[in-house]
Amino acid sequence: MRSFVTGLLTAAALLFGITAQAGLQLHLKTEGLSPAEQQASQALLDEAMQALPPHFVEQLDRRIDVGWTDNMPANAYGQASLVSELDLNRKLLPGLTDGSAATKKTHRPHGTVRREMLATVLHELTHIYDRARLWPTPERLLIQRCTRQNNSSGLIGMPDQCRGQNDRRFTLSDDPRLLDLAGWQQYVGRRGEREQHNRQIARSPDLYETSSPKEFVAVNMEYFLLDPSYACRRPALYRYYQQHFGWAPSTQENCATSFAFLNAGNDFGKQPLGQVDPERVYAVDYLLAEANQNLVSRWGHSMLRLVICAPGRPRGPDCRLDLEYSLVLSYRAFVGDVQLSSWDGLVGKYPSRLFVLPLAQVIDEYTKTELRSLASVPLILSRSEIDEVVEHAAEMHWSYDGNYFFLSNNCAVESLKLLRSGSNNPQLVGLDSIMPNGLLEVLKARGLADTSVLDDQREALRLGYRFDSFRDRYQAMFEVLKKHLPIKQDKVEDWLTSSAADRRQWFDQADLRTSAALLLLEQASFRQQLLLAQNEVKQRYLDARELENGGMDRANKTLQQILANSGFLSRPAELLDEGGYGLPQANEWQRLEAESSSRQKVLQALTGDLDKEARALLEPARAAEIAANEANVKQLGEHLRALHKAAGGLELP
Repeated sequence: MRSFVTGLLTAAALLFGITAQAGLQLHLKTEGLSPAEQQASQALLDEAMQALPPHFVEQLDRRIDVGWTDNMPANAYGQASLVSELDLNRKLLPGLTDGSAATKKTHRPHGTVRREMLATVLHELTHIYDRARLWPTPERLLIQRCTRQNNSSGLIGMPDQCRGQNDRRFTLSDDPRLLDLAGWQQYVGRRGEREQHNRQIARSPDLYETSSPKEFVAVNMEYFLLDPSYACRRPALYRYYQQHFGWAPSTQENCATSFAFLNAGNDFGKQPLGQVDPERVYAVDYLLAEANQNLVSRWGHSMLRLVICAPGRPRGPDCRLDLEYSLVLSYRAFVGDVQLSSWDGLVGKYPSRLFVLPLAQVIDEYTKTELRSLASVPLILSRSEIDEVVEHAAEMHWSYDGNYFFLSNNCAVESLKLLRSGSNNPQLVGLDSIMPNGLLEVLKARGLADTSVLDDQREALRLGYRFDSFRDRYQAMFEVLKKHLPIKQDKVEDWLTSSAADRRQWFDQADLRTSAALLLLEQASFRQQLLLAQNEVKQRYLDARELENGGMDRANKTLQQILANSGFLSRPAELLDEGGYGLPQANEWQRLEAESSSRQKVLQALTGDLDKEARALLEPARAAEIAANEANVKQLGEHLRALHKAAGGLELP
């Protein structure tokens, strides 16, 4: 009986031992290695095993042989086979053995040679894990179902949840969610097909990551495991790895609660660097500028509005009236020249950048200058989705450098990609629209946009859901003029395009109310004249370049300086050195503030110089009209003050 029991215990012990040893095993090839080399190599492998997630070790159930080889490029640290081998560069072994690799600095991201060797082991093991197709059971079943459906019916009618899931080959690197975060977005209208080029290239720890999704997964695994600041620099990707492995490294830094952004508004001189706290963001709106007749604007312009509460105000509907705190996320073509070419816009020669602008400036830009109304339509997102959209917008602000195509990667497409990647809302997966007004319609159809707030126009204006074009206000002022003055024009547009001298003849006949209307219209006419002057100078500049005319040399030099110095407004990563990556951290903000303030002072000075030089280049008739327009504004101001005083109005000292 004792021998039988002993046999059972022995068998159980053996079984337990086999079970305990199941999972990943790194086996060092010791042939040709000295005892010291063996010890140093084994210590490196042990450290790698300790850094790996337990789920990773458990799932990758195999033995991987690790050895040193001379057959490797000098700049390479290591390379894994498809399944079960990992080779390291033998040239690195002496430094690992004598300890010098731990202190020898490199120009590579991880700092020291030994740290790079550790990162290499983790990197190559991740490749093997990625190729092993270690999907959780629910994900595996989804892949199988979507593959069968695609084989039988093709991409037509494919459910949204199957986009990108059919015929998957890798554990992580072809996961649609990973591709959204990594920068390989869906093409519009191609039912889940992914873009070939990754444009999230600014503030990258290692541009090698953008060469392919497989390398992206492996590079970011290095930082997830080894960099305590990874959760703060790339929070969305950190959560992705954490959720996949059900685990996170114990050494993590405390992250700031807000995100830094570069203010690209006209008031950048007052506040060059801003911060967005997701806790103060009440809602995200789809902000649509209505269409006009210009080629690049005839389908409207898509933006996103962050409805931000004033400090101390609890999140709620009242935050919509805190207009001075709202910010606008606007993808725009950054034109590094004065010429905006339709052809270049069609073929993607313009960079597409995410600008962060004050809402007030955007309202003025569209309603007063372009005479286009704005609709601010609430998006129906959960609290966590709002937070993650804000977070992803901050990441794109610092990392994205895309190409703007008027018809395939325009403001609507870019806004959709931002919403899709940021929120991970399943209702957004299957949306395809290249037109700003069309995108609003499909968002409404999916129950993601509440357009009912626009039904009552007066209420929409009062509550900040709509911002009307000033065209109607100008027409109302014009009706005041027609009522009190015998003017000949029937439409406000005709009045605004008449000469400044023709308009001036009526000033002395105007009473207080009519003079106020005249002043508003005169200011509108002045803005139109400035736009005409801008186009005139632009055309002269282009003609001069073609004719090699030296008369534009000075203005051209100033203009090129402006373009060179304003690039940072659209690519803020230029303000930081190459030591960091991802979202700027608190220790980088001081440098950001100093550098952006310095650049913006230069830009302001250059803009003043260009204004003087450009005015000298105007045709005499245009320059005279602008001068007359300015004189009209001044005269009307004095006339109004005199009438006000005569009526017994309050005078300020």
